[in-house]
Amino acid sequence: MTHSSAPDTPGGYAPAHRVLDAVTRWARRAPAATAVRAPDGEFGFAELARHVDALAAALVDAGAGPQTPVGLCTGRSRWLVAGLLAVWRAGATAVPVDDGHPADRINFALRDAGVKILLGDRLPPGAAPPKTRTLLPEEAAGRRVSAWAALPDPDDCAYVIYTSGTTGWPKGVEVTYRGLDTLLDALACLGLPAGGLGVNAVSPAFDGWLWCTLLYLCHGQGVALVDLEEGLDAALEAVRPRTVCLTPSLLASCAGDIPSARVLVVAGEPCPPELVRRFGDGRRILNVYGPTETTIAATWADSSRGDDVRTIGRPLPGYRAHVLDDRRRPVPPGVPGELYLAGAAVARGYRNRPGLTASRFVPDPFGGAGDRMYRTGDVVVERPDGQLEYHGRLDDQVKVRGLRVELGEIERVALRAPGVRAAAAFVTETGDAVGLAVVPSVAPGTPEDSPTGAPDSPATLDAAPGLALDATPAPAPEPRSAPASPPEPDGEARLAAEVRARCAAGLPEAMVPAAVAVVAALPTLPTGKVDRAALARLSPRGPVAGRPPEGERELLVCEVLGELLTRPVEDAGADFFELGGHSLLAARAVSALRRRTGLRLTMAHLLAAPTAEGLAAALDRLAEDSLVGTP
Repeated sequence: MTHSSAPDTPGGYAPAHRVLDAVTRWARRAPAATAVRAPDGEFGFAELARHVDALAAALVDAGAGPQTPVGLCTGRSRWLVAGLLAVWRAGATAVPVDDGHPADRINFALRDAGVKILLGDRLPPGAAPPKTRTLLPEEAAGRRVSAWAALPDPDDCAYVIYTSGTTGWPKGVEVTYRGLDTLLDALACLGLPAGGLGVNAVSPAFDGWLWCTLLYLCHGQGVALVDLEEGLDAALEAVRPRTVCLTPSLLASCAGDIPSARVLVVAGEPCPPELVRRFGDGRRILNVYGPTETTIAATWADSSRGDDVRTIGRPLPGYRAHVLDDRRRPVPPGVPGELYLAGAAVARGYRNRPGLTASRFVPDPFGGAGDRMYRTGDVVVERPDGQLEYHGRLDDQVKVRGLRVELGEIERVALRAPGVRAAAAFVTETGDAVGLAVVPSVAPGTPEDSPTGAPDSPATLDAAPGLALDATPAPAPEPRSAPASPPEPDGEARLAAEVRARCAAGLPEAMVPAAVAVVAALPTLPTGKVDRAALARLSPRGPVAGRPPEGERELLVCEVLGELLTRPVEDAGADFFELGGHSLLAARAVSALRRRTGLRLTMAHLLAAPTAEGLAAALDRLAEDSLVGTP
């Protein structure tokens, strides 16, 4: 099946200016309306436009122009939006980073992208590459440029976003100005209501942040950058957004409805039917699908036109979709095939990765001369009505809370830890976190030295540790169950803690394993590959002996945490994150405890003391403060 929604966007335009058309237009129509709201303050549309010009002038004076990578290091402040638009006003290349990510990961991205100019200084120690120039956005006010740099070519790079990679380091996707303008043309066709605010809770290091920002600004809505410190429900109540764009898993964490929202946009992962039933009554729902390699989006399903929003819908204007077999021939409707995406929004490729670029960006035999299409690795089925149903992946790439995760990247970080012989990452049965199983090193030559419990073959011994997982043949014809953990529990606990700490130091939060299991061998399938489904069924350890909860609030906290973790929490001193918690569950815990107690617990309280004992003490202090403030 091949499917196109509209002709591609023609060339011959000034892309740096077209990107800013919407902001300029709304600056004239509603100059005082909020364009950006962040924890550090607000910009109206007219004020935003002035700051964009001033920042762009400072960037040009610093040498920025077409193909110049500029690191956006402002944190989640109002300057982040202004800085992004300023980079494009200067015709340069934006490289957004999240100051909450590990320093090594940020440093790799900035070095790999070739960044020499940093806009902002919100970086952890050691993250900035040497010989970079830092511009502080607050100091650029009133700047004017004497001569603008040449406009970028439509095929110049507009931004680089780093996604999870199988090598143990992220890979940078280079998106062109032509692709960016194709996306903006498609956004204009979505027809969202003008005015009001839209919520953006995404990390700026991921292209979902760009999607939310552009979606709102193009329709004259302000961008509300929220940090979820007090939980999602509190953030939504404070903003009262007109449009909400969230991953389905984050939307599902809302305790109640979102009465102010007229449009819900879900993206990043499959949309479950119960979410549609819960939030769909009386409002429009859009389900948007697309990889970073096709400028964020590619297809959409819209409830207002009768689409089934459980599907990924049809191509956006300017995009083409092909469902092909393993020889790249179209398959008929109803037959599964790999989804290939084509059109002007297809990215230029991967930064400094020509081999990987050639393997994923291939000639489009259904387009014109020189056209390319991107191999998504996603399996889809075309329905008789033309909508596309998502049916999983051809490889080990997964989605965790809407973020793209290569399990191999987690495994390679784990394999760098001393004492780890083999590692296999997997998605937990709840689907909102990753887990990790590691095989410890033992005396060579024993059967346990093999990561699958069988003697190693010479080929496996010669392979890199990460390749041994898929190369070792299974010794038995039947699938094997997950093996029992090796002896020495204290040693296991130390190894698991060390591996998890290493992952936390080198990976974004969503990729840090919720739990690390130390096993004697990895379970395998008859093909010899690791049985990740068996690993996902590994039961958490039983309750660790410790101090049982005391008092009403400790009992309440243990009850709430246990419900979220789907396991008993019987130790008041147990660390929530070591029990398998993660940021999404933490936000749910804060919301649940606020709802159950009526007290203004925040994420900061949980992060400062992530135990039942610590949270109960925080609730006690909040209760005392509320009494003190009562007349």
